[in-house]
Amino acid sequence: MSDATPSTASAPVSAVSAQTQANAIRALAMDAVQAANSGHPGAPMGMADMAVALWGRHLRHNPANPAWANRDRFVLSNGHGSMLIYAVLHLTGYKLPIGELKNFRQLGSKTAGHPEVGHTPGVETTTGPLGQGITNAVGMALAEKLLASEFNREGHAIVDHHTYVFLGDGCLMEGISHEAVALAGAWKLNKLVALYDDNGISIDGQVAPWFIDDTPKRFEACGWNVIRAVDGHDADAVSAAIAAAKNSADKPTLICCKTSIGKGSPNRANTAKAHGEPLGAEEIKLTREALGWSHEPFKIPKDVYAAWDAKEAGKAFEAAWNEQFAAYKAAFPELAKEFTRRMKGELPKSFNQVAVNAAVEAHTKAETVASRKASQIALEHFTAALPELLGGSADLTGSNLTNTKSTPNLRVDLAGNVVKNEAGVGGRHINYGVREFGMAAIMNGVALHGGFIPYGGTFLTFSDYSRNAIRMAALMKQRVVHVFTHDSIGLGEDGPTHQSIEHVASLRLIPGLDVWRPADTAETAVAWAVALQTANRPSALCLSRQNLPYAPKADLADISKGGYVLSEPADVGLKKKAQAVIIATGSEVQLALKAQEALAKEHKIAVRVVSVPSTSVFDRQSADYKAAVLPKGLPRVAVEMGATDGWWKYGVSAVVGIDTYGESAPAPVLFKHFGFTPENVADTVRAVLAK
Repeated sequence: MSDATPSTASAPVSAVSAQTQANAIRALAMDAVQAANSGHPGAPMGMADMAVALWGRHLRHNPANPAWANRDRFVLSNGHGSMLIYAVLHLTGYKLPIGELKNFRQLGSKTAGHPEVGHTPGVETTTGPLGQGITNAVGMALAEKLLASEFNREGHAIVDHHTYVFLGDGCLMEGISHEAVALAGAWKLNKLVALYDDNGISIDGQVAPWFIDDTPKRFEACGWNVIRAVDGHDADAVSAAIAAAKNSADKPTLICCKTSIGKGSPNRANTAKAHGEPLGAEEIKLTREALGWSHEPFKIPKDVYAAWDAKEAGKAFEAAWNEQFAAYKAAFPELAKEFTRRMKGELPKSFNQVAVNAAVEAHTKAETVASRKASQIALEHFTAALPELLGGSADLTGSNLTNTKSTPNLRVDLAGNVVKNEAGVGGRHINYGVREFGMAAIMNGVALHGGFIPYGGTFLTFSDYSRNAIRMAALMKQRVVHVFTHDSIGLGEDGPTHQSIEHVASLRLIPGLDVWRPADTAETAVAWAVALQTANRPSALCLSRQNLPYAPKADLADISKGGYVLSEPADVGLKKKAQAVIIATGSEVQLALKAQEALAKEHKIAVRVVSVPSTSVFDRQSADYKAAVLPKGLPRVAVEMGATDGWWKYGVSAVVGIDTYGESAPAPVLFKHFGFTPENVADTVRAVLAK
């Protein structure tokens, strides 16, 4: 098969050989890493021919519009090989000039050490933490499948694209890859194509002593189509494998590409030395000679640029789709309008009223329910109004209460089609199985793809399993909602393995993550509304297992500010001006209110109660607002069933908290044992005032 084989070509065939195109990537990779004196040249040099096959012959994209809705998605899961994607983005015509490659890994450049979405045009997700890229790709492919099922009509396939992934040994060693691969097979994501860079090398050297998995059999066991033993340095062979993968009707495909890390380097190829350090000036010189690449550093000949240039092909791809979408819009105007709205990430015009209705209903009914149940009540409003809400749970649906009447379970039939109910609606609630980390990273991929707002549930203590994916969502500024239930020792008899102590405080440390711990149904409804309205950051809702009484409030408006005055001192014959402030969250708000009442009646002490369902949202308010809620000069006591360290920033004099692990016992016994009683809160306030 020659480079000009028309059956696998998606762009005009060039007279420049595939080998020369690949060598351009190798040269840019080794030159950029050398200039930075930092980076990973080996993987880009090894995967260069694979990139020629995919980017030069199959990938449907438009460098002039990286956000084109029906583009193929490309994920570099082994993100340390970032110079591969930077090289192909530059060569194919994205707004990534050669100067950015020269500034690889330098402050302010668009070529960061690992690819970052939103930072570099054409990068679809931030990768580097191995295994998460392939998992994000599973989320992207799932979003494509669900959108196609929802919006495509006979003769109008407006959602029809592939998700391609490059991944390496490290990605496959990470446990999250097992979670993602299994789900991709179960969902029959046939438009997901993964190319495995099988070079057998990691930082510690040859992986054979510690990585003995039979990778093809593993993927086959998970329901994948596997194409084995492809020469990763033969662009024709890789291209033919990709073409075969695109014909898969009901399975994702793994293409096993055997490669040499650092391909072309006489002394570094197939060694760990090529993995994570510059080749060095002398070795680069020898490599240039071995490759027959005589050009100066960062110099790419015009004919090579022309061979790689994808601007005209990309323009044609998008123009053809625009014509197709225009026909779709004429035939199905409401569907087209809805698709456009969803892909833009805009909420329906009715959303504000839906949010108000949810909060007002909660306030009016004033129900005593667990905040996990309050979350489900709010979700009934939001899932009915927002078809883009895609829920799920890591095998704890009955505990997390993430399912609603509007979200049937996602099911896929034997042919790979999304099963629809009698109303023609496909599943919108995902049974992730016991895969917390995989769930979190898949949700990131769904959000990155567009068209859905994903949310998923598990117990708060298992946020540890999900943590790095939560961090990545914050880093990527993605609207993902984590529903964490069983948020404290209040879950009772399951004991310290399941009782969250440090988790809320730990999540609050993640920059860009809004953490909510609502006290009742109204605060929960508002927390959901704010999370859905906040398009540029993820949210975590930490919810109780035990029932919480409704906390009466005069106004709902300030809840959305993250902290507000819930109750002023009662008029019981004492000065109404507060002498102290009790700050509380979640289930402890009821303790604060009871302590406030006791202090007034029994000790003539006036106390203000402030509820802070979200410290991060409260911290973003104006200085004047925060000063009005927490006046200077008033002693403050914080109350929360969790680690105490984070509360000192609010100038508190004492914290009623817990800095040890819990115990196995009924919740009321634990509350008394650990001092979470109105009496102890009141005594703490009195002690502070006595100082």
